[in-house]
Amino acid sequence: MRYLPTTVGIFFLSLLMLACNSASQPASAHTPGGKLGDPVKPGGSMLIYDTLGEHRRAMIEQLDQYYRGQVRAGFNGAVLVGYKGKVVYERYFGLSNRERRIPWDYNSSSQLASISKTFTGAAILYLYEHKQINIDYPVQHYIPGFPYPHISVKMLLSHRSGLPDYTHWVPGYHKDTRTPITNDKVVELMIKHKPRPEAKPDKKFKYCNTNFVLLSKIIENVTGMPYADFMAKYIFQPLGMNNTFVYNPAHGLPANATISYRYNWTREPDMFADGVTGDKGIYSTVEDMFRWDQSFYNRTLLSNEAIELSYGPCSFEKPGIKNYGLGWRMLCYPNGNKIIYHNGWWHGNNTSFYRLIKENMTIIVLGNKFNKNIYRQAPVIYGIVKGVDVDGFDDEG
Repeated sequence: MRYLPTTVGIFFLSLLMLACNSASQPASAHTPGGKLGDPVKPGGSMLIYDTLGEHRRAMIEQLDQYYRGQVRAGFNGAVLVGYKGKVVYERYFGLSNRERRIPWDYNSSSQLASISKTFTGAAILYLYEHKQINIDYPVQHYIPGFPYPHISVKMLLSHRSGLPDYTHWVPGYHKDTRTPITNDKVVELMIKHKPRPEAKPDKKFKYCNTNFVLLSKIIENVTGMPYADFMAKYIFQPLGMNNTFVYNPAHGLPANATISYRYNWTREPDMFADGVTGDKGIYSTVEDMFRWDQSFYNRTLLSNEAIELSYGPCSFEKPGIKNYGLGWRMLCYPNGNKIIYHNGWWHGNNTSFYRLIKENMTIIVLGNKFNKNIYRQAPVIYGIVKGVDVDGFDDEG
């Protein structure tokens, strides 16, 4: 366990006082053209840690006590809480590699699962801002032969395409489910077999991994770069995310990467979807994820207009506080308060990433051994420090 100077005194701030400054904005006319240009210049990547005041120690101990209980219940992973640009709580528990007895630490890169979608969505908006992509254009404009003419790039970003999930239909057309395939193969199968849509375009929200696989392919077609290379050059490296990468089964995992385990510590083997990118497949650390979080406050990669666009809810058919923007899940309360987040689940990896925008507060939990309790930790943290319960934090995908 790595103990660092920490404090959680900031939790006296009320969750329900978040101001809503994330209204959806329509995409302006945006004609692609010109050159992508150089990546943003790398900025400072050193994290700042809050000091530990004497009056805050009791609360820290309560959080530590809670996580000691989580470890006894099977939690194996990393936790980081940030507030106003500073790390206020950071802990590591258990083993990143059980066979080699390697403990989790700040260098442990772990499969983000669907949190990877936040990177893919931001990459599309980065290209949008640089006039490489128009998100209102049909997908056919960027993927020749795409067999669904009325689906736009924005519908992919907001999960309103109506497409079926490739993880379900690919095995029906590609019998070798043990060998990883690529995005190219998924697109090839879509063009050849035209799997039946589950809804008409833009008629309803339907969370679907296929959407972000196609967005990854659009990034490659527009930039002429492999998805992994584009993400490294234009996002990870400029932000100082030195332990973040896109997994390639052909290359294997680096020594500092965590292994994916089932609940009983048996390994999760690769299968056909592990070679597919955009919907999952990014490995990162809690510290690098905090750098990712802070990049939005600092406007490092995207302008305020693009960030606000991504935070805008896109689906209103079903009443309730849950919604989806462009690559982000969100909780939109009736009084205008909003929380931006994304969770993930792939193989044995359960991940949770919550961003309280108004207060610049972040909760990041990564685990490499199957444990659904990870999705319930954020509200419990609030319960420890405020005695309040926050509904809607336990989504799994």
